[in-house]
This record gives sequence, C-alpha cells and structure tokens, in this order.
Amino acid sequence: MENRQIAERLIELVGGRGNIQSVAHCATRLRIITVDKEQIDMKAVEDLDKVKGSFFNSGQYQIIFGTGLVNKIYDEVQSILGASGGTASSAPVKKEGNSFQRAVRVFGGVFVPIIPVLVATGLFMGLRGLLTQEAFLALFGMTPDSIPANFILFTQVLTDTAFAFLPALVCWSTFRIFGGNPVIGIVIGLMLVNPALPNAYEVGQQTASPLYFFGFIPVVGYQGSVLPAFITGIVGSQIEKFLKKKIPNSVDLIFTPFLTMLSGILLALFIIGPVFHQVELVVLAVVEWLLNLSVGLGGLVYGCFGQLLGIFGVHHILNFLEISMLSTTGWNMFNPIGTCGNMAQAGAVLAVAIKSRNAKMKQIAYPSAFSATLGITEPAVFGVTLRLGKPFIMSMIGGGVGGFLASILGLKATGMALTGIPGTLLYLNNQLPFYILTNVVAMAVAFALTYTIGYKEEVETAPASGGSESPAPSAPSAVKCAPGTVYAPVSGTVIPSEQVPDETFATGVLGRGVGIQPSEGVVAAPFDGEISTVADTRHAVGISSPDGMEILIHVGVDTVAMNGDGFAALVQEGQKVKAGETLLTFDRAKIAAAQHPDVVVVLVTNSDDYENLTIHPGECKALDKVIEVK
Repeated sequence: MENRQIAERLIELVGGRGNIQSVAHCATRLRIITVDKEQIDMKAVEDLDKVKGSFFNSGQYQIIFGTGLVNKIYDEVQSILGASGGTASSAPVKKEGNSFQRAVRVFGGVFVPIIPVLVATGLFMGLRGLLTQEAFLALFGMTPDSIPANFILFTQVLTDTAFAFLPALVCWSTFRIFGGNPVIGIVIGLMLVNPALPNAYEVGQQTASPLYFFGFIPVVGYQGSVLPAFITGIVGSQIEKFLKKKIPNSVDLIFTPFLTMLSGILLALFIIGPVFHQVELVVLAVVEWLLNLSVGLGGLVYGCFGQLLGIFGVHHILNFLEISMLSTTGWNMFNPIGTCGNMAQAGAVLAVAIKSRNAKMKQIAYPSAFSATLGITEPAVFGVTLRLGKPFIMSMIGGGVGGFLASILGLKATGMALTGIPGTLLYLNNQLPFYILTNVVAMAVAFALTYTIGYKEEVETAPASGGSESPAPSAPSAVKCAPGTVYAPVSGTVIPSEQVPDETFATGVLGRGVGIQPSEGVVAAPFDGEISTVADTRHAVGISSPDGMEILIHVGVDTVAMNGDGFAALVQEGQKVKAGETLLTFDRAKIAAAQHPDVVVVLVTNSDDYENLTIHPGECKALDKVIEVK
C-alpha cells in the first residue's frame, strides 16, 4: 500500500476524523488521541501494511511504524485531516502534564489557528495608518480630505472584519478543539455579533444602550470579545456531544443542531456573555496596569522573564490577552516588549558564534542568531543559550533592558505574532524609530554581556544537564570502526533490549539491540555514518553505517512527552559523522523529574537482515563494543 492509502485506511479504522481529537508523532510512533477508544478496530489497524504494532499509553493510541516512515504517514494523515476540516497537529487536548499545562495547550489549540488572520489584519491596520497620515500624504501633495471615501470604506473592510466577527472565529475553533461540530460553533459565534443586537463598540462609546431582559440582564453584541465566545464554545460543544449520545440516530440530524444552537445562544446571551465579558475587562485592566507599573517596571519584568514562558510551554496563554487587547483597544502592548527578548537572544547567540573557536558551535549559532532576528528563537534557545546557561541569563537581562525602554516610550503594535525585523510592519511612522531603537538596545546589551562575562570557551562542551555529568567530547575519538560493530554511544550499564521497560522496545518490533542505563548525559555516534533522522523533540536520532546497518538511538522511555525540554540535538539529517562525535545531549535530572526512565535504547532497526546479533552486557564506557552483527 502507498503511504496515502495507509493514512486513509488508518483514519477509518480509528473511527473516522470525527473520532480524532489530535494527532502527533515521536521518532517511531503515530500518537492519536480519540474521542471514543471503543470505535477503534485495533486488530485491523495492526493488520495494515507497514504497521508493526499498536497499544494505548498515556491516554494515546500509539501505532508503531518505525523511524522515517512515521514522519511520512503523519504528513499524509495531517494532509487528509486538513483537507476535510480535521484537527490541527498541536495536540492541545493531550493527557500528558498537569491540569495547568493541559489548559495552556487548549488555549494554544484554540487561538493559534486564528493568529494568521489577526497578523494580516494588523498589517492592514499599519498600512492604513501610514496611507492616511498627513506627513506621508504630503510627500505626494495630498491631504486626508483628498482621499476618496470609497478607499476609506475599502480599508475599513480590511481592518475591521476579523475583529468584528472575532467571536465567530473563536467559537468555531473552540468547537473544533473540544470535539463539537465547527459549523455549529461558527453559527453560534455569528449570533453573538448579529446586527439585531446593540453593537458592542457603540455601547462602549455610549452611542447605544444594551437591551435589558427580565429587567436586569444586559444583552449586547460581542464584537471584538474573546472570553464569552471561548466559554460558549466549550459549553456548546459539550452540550452537542451530550445530545448525540441521548438522541436517537433517526432524528439526530434534526434535533441535535437545533437544541445545541438554542441552548448555546441562550446561555451565551443571558449568562456567559454578561459574566465573562466583565471578567475579560477586569483581566485586561489588570494586565495593562502591570505593564505600566511604576514607569517601565512592568516592561522590565516581562522583557526579562517573558522568555521563560516558551521554555515551560505556557506562552500560548498570551494569545488570549493579545487578541483581547487588540480587539478592545486596537493596540498590542505585549509585542514591543516581547520582541526585545527575541532580539536579545539573537545578540547572545551572535556573541557565542563570534567568540567560539569550535566549528560545530559556530555552525549552530550563526543561523540561530539570524532566525532569532526574524522572531524564531527555538534554535537559539534550545541549541545554544539554554544549553550553555549563562548566555541565556544575559539574554534575559538584554530583554529586560529593551522591555523597560519600550515601556517608558509607550510603544504599541497594531497586530501580533510578528517580532524582530518582520515586526517593523506593525508600527506606524512615528513609533517605528523607537521600535528599532529598543530592539537594537536589547540585542546590543545581550551581545556585550555574553561576549565579556557570559561565555567561556570551555562551557560550550558542557552537557545539557550541567552539574556532575561527564563533558561532551569536543572531537571524535580515534576508534577504528569494524564493519557490523556498534560502539556504545554513552557510558553506563548495558542490558538486553528485552529488559527495557517499554513494550515496543522489549518486543523487538523495531529491531533488536540493547539498553544502556547511562552515567552521563551525552550521546555520541556509535560508528562512522550518516544521520538518517532526528526527532523534532531531540530525544532520538537515527544513523546508518556505510555497510548498510541502521541504528536508532532513543533516549528514555516516553520522553517524547517532554516536548524537547532537556534535550539538545547537535546534528541534522543527512550529516556525515565520525564515531565519538556528539549527536545529542540530555538532562538526566529533568527526565527523572518528569518520571520517565532515562535508559538509552540502541536498536539495529534492520536486524532481520542479519543472521546473528551478539550483545555485550555489563558495564561499558563510551565507544566500547556493545553490538556485533553478521
């Protein structure tokens, strides 16, 4: 079967797209969270071509495909779900993590799909502001009065639509995440902004009055509001799922949508809306007060510590605040402060790149610094500054200084999600020079501090965990690789793969090999070869030898749930490596804190190609022989 055919059949066998809440993958397994596990035909799934087994774990249905293939099947599944209105790949309803972490994932799952529309709207607002400014028009001998009325109307369509119908977008996305019918969600959201209701903007400007039901319940439209639509989406989707279980199939098509929309809009207009709109206003007032706290103190704190939000995986909660702020005031006060943290990362990483004498570090740091100036900081944070420690602290200081400056200058963006160099598009003419100034200051402070006191050459070879771990080798060892031999990628105690505390590895469906209980947090190349795959979460790597042996090195059991926290990958797919060259580093303390075994699994994934496979159990040092095949 072709990969596309496998993906299509797989979706059918797990209950169809309506039974799929989210899809993700690790180095070897497709991970699906379903609405109802009873709808899955496990035997038929395991009989599918290329499927090596399946099981439930951590609230997920995990289907084993193996390295390389799982990425391709995942892409096909996502393509099919996306084409038919399926869920996003961010898996916001994961069972892993505590309640707060799961709640943050839900926020991300709801608001991330909306962000591109709001980014475009913010750019439209900035462009409209530029084209209607007197100074700009004067360059062409024009005045604001000379702009055609139809042109102004057209720009209003571009800038006002997304925020006027924001509840419809939020309600649609919330229904989608919580397993309801997104079409019902979008209709309920449109009801919240129906022209028959008093317009929220007009009520706020006191040019219109709310409608009062029962003499005390104020009812208005919720143009630009977020929280009422979000709560309505959660409640409405649960009502729909409840009704689907209770209403007979013969009349489900008639009564389920009718009762869902009726109950949803009644609750939204008379209870959820009046209550949570006030909650939303209070939250925004508190946030704005904190950002304006004591002449720039709020900007200093957020600019400094805001970078930690992404590391702990809670940064998506800001989406709600930014969207609410833009919809109510037309401005985003988070963006100019947050962008300073990104530029500070760029400055710190650039200092490491210039100062380092290690070719590998330079190869990682230079492109990471450039991507950070474009607003993409993951390579800089996880590949350089956080791994080295002090440069990350220096970037926090630089971000704090830039955030303080942005706060006292009163910078405000017209949109969201664009930072660094692309973020210049979100600032009007009179604010653009100050935006550039704050970014340059943040980057310069972080660069200077990192270059002078925040980075020493010997620090760069420290493992991800720091502390007492053995240092990563700075150069490949001079081991003479014998064909068919796998050398230990870490020092520790070797056990047969059958003793690894994970069903997939222990049963050998991915191949035979060993587990190594590590004594260090560094993974080295087990022979001369080529990197065939690197997990997105940096906890696993595949490598092929010149004579055709294929190896999977997997750090820990179920460590994919850590989403890369504590792991750093120093190689990329297609890269040639020598035995002993560092491939990954990992933090054993973080793995232990997450309550996962940290055993390093080394499997010959094409072990069926060999007649004999011999392992060498017991204590080993890195680059001792652990597996031989013939």
